[in-house]
Amino acid sequence: MNRGQILMMVVAAMLLFSCSGPSVHRGQAAFPLMDLRGQLEALFADPAFGNAFWGVLIQSAETGEVIFECNQNKCFVPASNMKLFTSAVGLLKLGPEYRYHTEVYGLGEVDGEGTLQGSLVIRGSGDPTISGRFNGGRITAIFQTWAESLLTQGVRTIAGDVIGDDDIFDDQLLGQGWAWDYQTDWYAAQISGLSFNDNCVDVCWRGANGGNHKPASFELIPPTEYVQIVNFVTTARNGGSHERYYYRPADRNVVTVRGRVASGEEVFDSATVANPTLYFVTVLAETLRESGIEVIGAPRDIDDMPDKTVFRQSLERLTNYESPPLSQLVAVVNRNSQNFFAEQILKTMGKHVEGEGSFAAGTRAIRRYVEAMGIDCRGLVLADGSGLSRLNRATPAQLVAVLQAVDRGPDAALFRESLPQGGQTGSLRKRFDDDAQLREIGPRVRAKTGFIYGCHALSGWLETRAGQSICFSILCNDLAMTNTQTKLFIEHLVALVVDLREKV
Repeated sequence: MNRGQILMMVVAAMLLFSCSGPSVHRGQAAFPLMDLRGQLEALFADPAFGNAFWGVLIQSAETGEVIFECNQNKCFVPASNMKLFTSAVGLLKLGPEYRYHTEVYGLGEVDGEGTLQGSLVIRGSGDPTISGRFNGGRITAIFQTWAESLLTQGVRTIAGDVIGDDDIFDDQLLGQGWAWDYQTDWYAAQISGLSFNDNCVDVCWRGANGGNHKPASFELIPPTEYVQIVNFVTTARNGGSHERYYYRPADRNVVTVRGRVASGEEVFDSATVANPTLYFVTVLAETLRESGIEVIGAPRDIDDMPDKTVFRQSLERLTNYESPPLSQLVAVVNRNSQNFFAEQILKTMGKHVEGEGSFAAGTRAIRRYVEAMGIDCRGLVLADGSGLSRLNRATPAQLVAVLQAVDRGPDAALFRESLPQGGQTGSLRKRFDDDAQLREIGPRVRAKTGFIYGCHALSGWLETRAGQSICFSILCNDLAMTNTQTKLFIEHLVALVVDLREKV
């Protein structure tokens, strides 16, 4: 497919939409159903789509009437549309009010001089929220609260270690089928029963004022000795890419960074860490010391302890943390397409539903739900909860069926609200923005985006001009367009359906 053909396809969809748009503003009819079907069939029959693989199902959420279908039962790599399975089943199995609880215990007595004669033990629950996300951006706010609680209880010294217990989950840190070169990128953070700051360290870069090719300066957030930065980032005064590229060996926390930052500019990046549990307790120990509590021992992962049985005994709880409800976490998953939150919820489902905090148990819980709803599971492959894996497979029909199932349940309004709104929120905030007509119809769309290289997806609900709720799934693999062109083409397809004048 050459560039001319690609642009013709995009322009064709745009022209179809623009032909209907003015008539709507004049109060005249938009597309009738048969015209809409004809236009869509003509688009997908275009020979320019010969090397692409499209799957589409557009169906009334009210009557079940199929408006348009194309390869609706074929399997596609769904990218982040996999989060629709994870979030829908998570709400059903755990409940919207489910909260994580992280407990802090003392392994030993506190003597009269304020010394804990033993170790501090933090027992994780899989909580993804111990960060600044729900704390006004203050990354170590929860750790500081714990320190204040310990000081109030008279603890001034911890004679032992600060030990992280992450055994609520298994030790598989990365999803099956994740690309090896993702491992330093924030969207592929390691999954752990004890997690802090999305299992990433943030980096603030500052370009030198007026200096071209001079080294850029940086600041770690939080400031920690757990991560070392090897800095090859330079300052750029004029033109060129200002991106930065991170590389970290699989089992080390020495991160090499190359790239550029503009002169006088301040920008923020994030990089993943190895062994999130040890990262958690290292920053906690650093925060305790800064708060005036002496820590004599060292940060330790429970897996490095010779005998875990002592940590399964009845310990004295000193303080704890309760997360926001799952309803707020699902909004982070769907609206922002947050992979880390999705995987933490997946393993949590595995633990509570299947008795094992693993990827495999979590995906079993999803499959059991889908089967129980009477949805055809042929071809459905669930490798992770976020859609980062290229091993995932789903059909448009399966995605629409899950959306319809959750829409019949008690969490219907909450679930729809968790999805991005066209041109307004989340991963759709900067989409449906190419022209005035797209901006006008954008707020009528609530849908989950999806993208990994070569794979695009958009599934959710839209409201037609006739006031009808339509459920849809659009999946595309291997289309020879740029990412921008493919997204724009999908948006114009959605716009055509929004312009439907009659209820079906």
